[in-house]
Amino acid sequence: MKLTHGLHLAYCTNVHRGRDWAETLSNLERHTLAVRRAVSPDRPYAIGLRLSDSASRELVQPNTLREFRNWLARHQCYVFTINGFPYGDFHGTRVKEHVAQPDWTHPERLDYTNRLFDLLAELVPDGVEGSVSTVPVSFKQFKLGSRGLAIARANLWRCVDHQEQLTRRTGKKLHLGLEPEPFGTVENTTEFLTLFEQLESDRPGDLRLKEHLGINYDTCHFALQYESPVEALGRLRRRGVRISKLHLSNALKVHPTRDVRTALRAFDDGVYFHQVIERRADGELVRYADLDEALVTPESDGPQFDREWRIHFHIPLHAPETPLFGTTVEHLRGTLDVLKQQPQLCSHLEMETYTWEVLPRELKQPRVEDMLVSEYRWTLAELASRGFHPVAS
Repeated sequence: MKLTHGLHLAYCTNVHRGRDWAETLSNLERHTLAVRRAVSPDRPYAIGLRLSDSASRELVQPNTLREFRNWLARHQCYVFTINGFPYGDFHGTRVKEHVAQPDWTHPERLDYTNRLFDLLAELVPDGVEGSVSTVPVSFKQFKLGSRGLAIARANLWRCVDHQEQLTRRTGKKLHLGLEPEPFGTVENTTEFLTLFEQLESDRPGDLRLKEHLGINYDTCHFALQYESPVEALGRLRRRGVRISKLHLSNALKVHPTRDVRTALRAFDDGVYFHQVIERRADGELVRYADLDEALVTPESDGPQFDREWRIHFHIPLHAPETPLFGTTVEHLRGTLDVLKQQPQLCSHLEMETYTWEVLPRELKQPRVEDMLVSEYRWTLAELASRGFHPVAS
């Protein structure tokens, strides 16, 4: 939906299955329109679209694209952003490391992302920017090396070239947001800035980089790094990095006592990576590639409250804290505080809790629409307290 200060808010439809275009559209009709009726029945409604590679190939066909544009107009909906992180299946199977495949060293990733921009240039309304979020180059476990990183940067530049050509042809302002996450090739502010400097060095003086490539700032992912939103966003903006999109998301925060470890087994779903970053009393950070790795580590001799685990498991934004589980919601709120002070920081806000299918029962509402409506109400209240309100058109 449209908000004051030119902001746009949506939920990411990667919470629904979407192996192909038929399944994607079916879930938009079944779930997204139900949420729309509950939270924005009388205003234009924004959709944060997720398209698999297969779905994008089908949607780009002229007749299918024309039908979808008519569907959007009929339901007073619009698309301003596409999640281009997961290339293939994203539900009901082992995703984990496959979510980054193919990575930016492969032409398939470039072709897929350029196709998403082709679609976005046709879908985004006049006067609204269009963003696509993507993998943080690759995963560290894939060990790209200097040659692989050079290939990836060359492909990112080719994507910038493609966006610039689309902008010239259509007048639409487009940008790609790399999404750092734990164990990504780029996983924190420092690593992103290093990559950005390397990209600048590849084509010195080419200002299109700052126009068409930036960062998708996921509040769950940056909270996991124990970064401050004030400091992280400040460093990025001082360096001239575009904040392409803000992902509003929430992670688990716990002290790994025996009871907590037992309860955490309900979150080890076997589908998604649930990286864990532990902060010890002396400030040292210890990283575990997945939750099962952290759970088999020996318990410390001292009190477990001298250690903290932050776990990459997207939980509902409105999830209450319990005696066992805390959340990283303060990082999300801190990000919105920065936005309040700098409304021009970023115009794209997207709620991204894609884990509804694998949430433990105590966190799961009966229907996915129930969770999404609750997230909207929580988010809109947080935004209203900072002076951001829905607008009629």
